[in-house]
Amino acid sequence: MSAIATFAAVNIDCPDPAALAEFYHRLTGWEITYSDENYGAVSGDVTLYFQRSEEHRPATWPNAEVPQQSHLDFMVEDLDKAEASILELGAAKPEFQPQPDRWRVLTDPAGHPFCVCVKG
Repeated sequence: MSAIATFAAVNIDCPDPAALAEFYHRLTGWEITYSDENYGAVSGDVTLYFQRSEEHRPATWPNAEVPQQSHLDFMVEDLDKAEASILELGAAKPEFQPQPDRWRVLTDPAGHPFCVCVKG
């Protein structure tokens, strides 16, 4: 079967695209390929685009009042070391952690939940 389309990128709404591009650049080491007051992008294994949304409301995970709708997963060698480093970048850690020995749920500076998962 031949593909109809190829995957291009993930687009994420946020209040400050340049700041979110910088956060994910520092998290992944991917190149910032675009950054202004309305749009930002980092490119590596995939491309993440960030677009200004004046009415962006951070997810309230695990409470579903404002659902997360989607989230990103990142693989790491050591959960504790990765968590500490990512928190230094400006991430936050929700109190509820469903399986903290296997993955950690963190939120980026705009409040989007993402997971860091142990490789293997």
